Amino acid sequence: MDFSIKFSTKATKFIKKLDNINKERIKEKIYKLSENPFPSESVRVESYKDYKVFRVRVGNFRILYNVDFTEKLIIIVKVDKRPRAY
Repeated sequence: MDFSIKFSTKATKFIKKLDNINKERIKEKIYKLSENPFPSESVRVESYKDYKVFRVRVGNFRILYNVDFTEKLIIIVKVDKRPRAY
């Protein structure tokens, strides 16, 4: 059950600014999310009240995402360093 992935503008801009090593690490984690949207290390972010946002860790970076089961879509809401991610 593979999910499609959609990036927010904010997430796309941040990923473009990264060096190639971190860019590849984040892309690899996002690809794994498309296969399994809820890995064991995913945690729900409580500060988003309107809809359920989850996060996974990639080193010092956090990937915040939302899962839409009806569209089979993972929306990457934000990618940022840990202190600014929330």
